[in-house]
Amino acid sequence: MPSRTHRKTRLDLVVRATRGIGADGERPMSVGVRDGRIVTVGAVDADVEADREVTLGADEVLLPGLVDTHVHVNDPGRAHWEGFDSATRAAAAGGVTTIIDMPLNSIPPTIDVPALESKRAAARGRVHVDVGFWGGAVPANLAHLRPLYDAGVFGFKAFLVDSGVEEFPALTTAQLATTMKALTEVDALLVVHAEDPGVLASSPAAHGDRYRDFLASRPPSSERAAVQTVLGLAEQTGVRAHVVHLSSVASLPALSDARGRGVRVSAETCPHYLVLAAEEIADGDTSSKCCPPIRDQANQDALWRGLRDGTISSVVSDHSPCPADLKCPDTGDFGAAWGGIASLQLGLPLVWTAARDRGVDLAEVVRWMATEPAGLAGLAGKGRIVEGADADLCVFAPEETWAVDARSLHHRHPVTPYEGRNLRGVVRETWLRGEQVTGRRPGGRLLSRTDR
Repeated sequence: MPSRTHRKTRLDLVVRATRGIGADGERPMSVGVRDGRIVTVGAVDADVEADREVTLGADEVLLPGLVDTHVHVNDPGRAHWEGFDSATRAAAAGGVTTIIDMPLNSIPPTIDVPALESKRAAARGRVHVDVGFWGGAVPANLAHLRPLYDAGVFGFKAFLVDSGVEEFPALTTAQLATTMKALTEVDALLVVHAEDPGVLASSPAAHGDRYRDFLASRPPSSERAAVQTVLGLAEQTGVRAHVVHLSSVASLPALSDARGRGVRVSAETCPHYLVLAAEEIADGDTSSKCCPPIRDQANQDALWRGLRDGTISSVVSDHSPCPADLKCPDTGDFGAAWGGIASLQLGLPLVWTAARDRGVDLAEVVRWMATEPAGLAGLAGKGRIVEGADADLCVFAPEETWAVDARSLHHRHPVTPYEGRNLRGVVRETWLRGEQVTGRRPGGRLLSRTDR
């Protein structure tokens, strides 16, 4: 019979890869797992014993599971738009092992503790990856912020303009300041949709099927003004603030300057802003509508520079699906169509394809899509292959090519602006706490900030 010591040191699983992305970049490695956690990270031929051993192919790279902190699951209330089962299947198929769900467009929105419990009830037993939740900051729920935070939300989402759903109204500048002051009491993170209502009101209304008219309805000056408002109030209050789905590079200098002054602010962008450009969006192609909008090629190039110099810290999906008819495919009317792009399953190959073409290495992509989002949410055990972290892993074949077929995606509705696009990089396996995600049995957990 093996000794007590031998049983204790034996691993459940060891994964060996000639290419892996660890905390120190890419290198050959072995990853040892026990009880769902990484307990060893060593040489690829490290002498360890495990109940199961997996050796990756020569064309495969071992990545940490990605972390997507900007996902609209829409469940409960609008589960016919997506839902926890389909969203988390799509996440796993894209190498994403943790998502943080936005407080809208579910009904009720996550603006008080009963609504949070309703959302948890809708998700329980139905998630294939780990799921956490943002709370919402709206005009009427100031008294609910602290109870929501104590109940485990990872921070709060606010809009400065119409959110698109009546259950989640925007904050005025004065309300934003009050909310920020309240959140500093618990050092909670505030994530902000930053477009300026005054600028939008003075811009031409979105209408018709011409993309350039839609683009004119949400100009870069709207983002720039709103980001300035967020930065100014963040500096005054000391709150931790994060600008979501940054589309315009007009705000990058102000973000960089504010951080240089010690303002605790960060920003994310999304695959659609890094891959799609206004010049290639056909009139009537409402599958490409999102708010803020996809801008021109020069702007896209500058977003990549902002990522590479650290002004933008992360890349997340802003997965915002809807039924196909809400995209108004029959009229192509950008004013009437729902604004959102479903890309949860596609983020890694989209960003990697574009990054590779620009000479960016895979380790950088992993930092933007795994390590930095995990850090934003305070998930110390996610987004990295290090000892003590959850054994959330992605097996990625970076050179395999394929074409997007919306019908093969796990998103509830086959609506995507990437239909037919040739991409490089295939997620072959996704592992959650040392177990392969197959889609047959939901094995994800519901995460709480208070669990950390």
